[in-house]
Amino acid sequence: MPAATDSTTPLRVAVIVGSVREGRQGRAVTDWFLRVATAYDGLEPDVVDLADVDLPTVMPDWGSGASPAARAALAGVYPRLAAADAFVVVTPEYNHSFPASLKNFLDWTGQQWQAKPVGFVSYGGLAGGVRAVEHLRQVVAELHAVSVRDAVSLHGPWSGLGEDGEPRDGAVCEGAAKGMLGQLLWWGRALRSARAEHPYQG
Repeated sequence: MPAATDSTTPLRVAVIVGSVREGRQGRAVTDWFLRVATAYDGLEPDVVDLADVDLPTVMPDWGSGASPAARAALAGVYPRLAAADAFVVVTPEYNHSFPASLKNFLDWTGQQWQAKPVGFVSYGGLAGGVRAVEHLRQVVAELHAVSVRDAVSLHGPWSGLGEDGEPRDGAVCEGAAKGMLGQLLWWGRALRSARAEHPYQG
């Protein structure tokens, strides 16, 4: 629970880089998004790159607890997720959905997402990752999180990243990012205050 919940306290946002594939664009998309987010008043981003989280792919039986390998991988991640007031998930679209690495991460976490808002930045191909986001909305709802209505999607080749690391349709993409961040900030502050006053019963 945050120590302070007034509107002047920065909103701590965990930015999840969802792809671990070689040659991924996820980190470049995240870097662009952070350039937009850090110029936005009231946000304090913290990047959690799943390429740096060596999670097992075999889940334990319910009730048996996490394996030593999982505990080691998540030791530094759980506190960061718990401290976050909101989340932004950066995801590509693989086979009409989001990466297995991201699903595995979501399955290993849970309580840290409860009663917090989630925004999405997606990329890839003609659809720009929108189908991945639609699937993710169902998953984060199961984690008792609240997805914000607007998302950011970079559609290749029109608004994907150029060689300079910036979207080709910069004005449209930046406008979408600012719109999503505005909603995230509103929901993040409202839910942070609500959790402080009435602890969430998931």
